[in-house]
Amino acid sequence: METVAIPTHMLPADGRFGSGPSKVRQAQADMVAALGGTVLGTSHRQPAVRSLVGRVREGVAELFGLPEGYEVVLGNGGSTAVWDAAAFCLVRERAQHAAFGEFGGKFASATDRAPFLAPSDIRRAEPGGLAVCTEADGVDLYAHPHNETSTGVVSPVRRIGGTDALTVVDATSIAGACAIDLAETDVYYFAPQKVFAADGGLWVAVCSPTALERIAELTASRWVPDVLNLQLAVENSRKDQTLNTPAVATLVMLAEQLDWLNERGGLSWAAARSRESAKILYTWAEASDVAAPFVGEPAWRSPVVGTVDLDERVDAAAVAAQLRANGVVDTEPYRKLGRNQLRVGMFPAVDPEDVRALTVCVDYLVERLA
Repeated sequence: METVAIPTHMLPADGRFGSGPSKVRQAQADMVAALGGTVLGTSHRQPAVRSLVGRVREGVAELFGLPEGYEVVLGNGGSTAVWDAAAFCLVRERAQHAAFGEFGGKFASATDRAPFLAPSDIRRAEPGGLAVCTEADGVDLYAHPHNETSTGVVSPVRRIGGTDALTVVDATSIAGACAIDLAETDVYYFAPQKVFAADGGLWVAVCSPTALERIAELTASRWVPDVLNLQLAVENSRKDQTLNTPAVATLVMLAEQLDWLNERGGLSWAAARSRESAKILYTWAEASDVAAPFVGEPAWRSPVVGTVDLDERVDAAAVAAQLRANGVVDTEPYRKLGRNQLRVGMFPAVDPEDVRALTVCVDYLVERLA
């Protein structure tokens, strides 16, 4: 492939637009280096690392404004570990799922295949559409993604079902960049490699008193592997530690990002910054002759993961490859979606002006590749 050189003055100041792992700010990397001699390679049961876990828990509580009785729980693994843990520790008999992309579908599959649970009630929508949960008899847990990373569809968050039903929301790609009333959820969980610009290997969940009671009930009466036992995660989190050794560098980057967000105005500031980026991207796509938002309904378009289809006259893979050759990276679509598409991460660490520059670069390349 012959590289089409994009003029330097057109390029974003920072060309990282990944939808996860996402752009890591230099200050986060610097903090890992600065703390290397004090926390890296030390026991996670001792004060240095435990204070770091405590800082993360306090930062999450400040950012989201926890309702009374809610707790911040940490565990080893990513969001995929939560799906299996939820099957053991949160679903009493039957779950209902809204599946409108890859990740919501995977959680649905985890509970549906669990031999000790009834088959899951799965409400589906085609990629680019939105499915929602609705109250149904015999369901004791309702689950859906707040934001579907694979398609760029955002879902409203509201409590579903009666007082004995749990509302569980996968917020991996949007937590920290969208206003949320946690009282509308029982478990709001995420991994740190999106908004929080850290590495994987960790999950964080904000749990309601009702969810904590369900966890205690099921783990007392059902065999659960320790690594998926949410009660053990709760008990360790209350001590500001994790069940097994955590990825300490991830904790450092997560804590640093939480401080950065909270110092700048918290959730309202972060949400406004991502909305600004999203407005730039979608306005450009709607006005373009060769691009269009993949998600047709404006209210469903994600503020943090933008998906844009390109006209068949333009090879999106070639555009993404040329962008990468010019230092503008990770604009490829979700691999299993199979569309002629660009996908743009617009998390708070991404400067909206860099999103604007990206659209200029795409136009420049399209003129030369079409």
